[in-house]
Amino acid sequence: MEQSSAGSNNNANADESEQPSSGSAYQVVQWLATRDEVETAVQLYEDMSAAQRERLLKEALAAPSEQRKLLVDVLRKARDFNGAARLLQGSGADAEAAALYEQGGNQVDAAEAYLRAGDIAKAAAALERGGALERALELYRGLGARESMAQCLARLGRPLEAAAVYRELGNVHAEVEALCGVPADDPRHLESVLRICTLLDNEGQPRRALALLVDTLRGSEEARKDPAVMAEQARLLRRVGRDAEADQVLAQLPGSGSAVPSVPPMARVTPATSGYGYLKAIPIFGELSLEDMKDLYRVAQQVLIPEGATVLEKGAQGSGLFVLLEGTVDVFSGPEPDAKRLNTLGPGAYLGEISLIQDGPTSAHVRARTAVRALRITRAGFQHYLDTHEAAALRIYRLFTRNLAARVRALSA
Repeated sequence: MEQSSAGSNNNANADESEQPSSGSAYQVVQWLATRDEVETAVQLYEDMSAAQRERLLKEALAAPSEQRKLLVDVLRKARDFNGAARLLQGSGADAEAAALYEQGGNQVDAAEAYLRAGDIAKAAAALERGGALERALELYRGLGARESMAQCLARLGRPLEAAAVYRELGNVHAEVEALCGVPADDPRHLESVLRICTLLDNEGQPRRALALLVDTLRGSEEARKDPAVMAEQARLLRRVGRDAEADQVLAQLPGSGSAVPSVPPMARVTPATSGYGYLKAIPIFGELSLEDMKDLYRVAQQVLIPEGATVLEKGAQGSGLFVLLEGTVDVFSGPEPDAKRLNTLGPGAYLGEISLIQDGPTSAHVRARTAVRALRITRAGFQHYLDTHEAAALRIYRLFTRNLAARVRALSA
């Protein structure tokens, strides 16, 4: 027994002698990590000053990668995500390092790590989040990610290029929004205004087109001298049934004997809503700034849903948000022919907003009672928006949690 006790004491003394009592902070933390005393190591690291932590990291970075990996868990638990990511450099764990850099808010280093890991899409999104829009655009272009390209171009203040991409994508309202950003001193400003007028008229909004054109004419002498602009003004005036004013405009044109081609009057046109106001009214978007709201609007696509088609299938994974612009839908308890109809919704109503934030099955079955025109934001598109608009994401999640808490309180009451 005495021999056994002596042996135990010798082992204890051996363990104590291994502890680097006068070693560097790195050596002490490393020693604790090798003994699986991670929580003690974490507390020691957290208690260090910023300068001490930086010295520890520099010493650790000079050590072999296998030794550095032991400290990654310590730094991650201490929530020094950037430090943990730095320790992973050169260890072949670039994807893990990138995710840690993102947690630490270091988007540019995250992008570089994603590039080393070969994940170009995540690298581009990180660059966009970090404000390196030109580099993000270059990567998006290589990926052929045209919607993300267009968003970057719009945020870079290159509206004509953004509009050209949106036109290729067939996203009319996004093209209009982009063209509205062309400054008045741009040589192609009037060309842009005329294009907007055509798009708005085609979408059933000739009055909005006319208002834009009149405002342009008031503020630009060049526009007042441009025959194409004046001819478009006359055409739109005829479009809304103001023929006498159209004739007055035509009389000012060179060769005033010419006439504007016959156009259907406004009475034959059903004005179409753009949906921006409806989207803005959704509670979880209630704190978005104007620029963030416009960016979200450009993410949306207009879709046409035929009568009788399933809009949302009960039990299926949520596919995103639908905002009804025209037509009506019926909400049923399930897909069965005898399922109970719970509600009928029309323009301004929205469906599937929860699926934008929470990945889960749809709770109701929705079918189009009539042909429906709607704005749709896919879950993937919304997640990219959140990833690249951190301030907007914070506001959206804050309102979402408030609304969720209010529902829980209501149920409890």
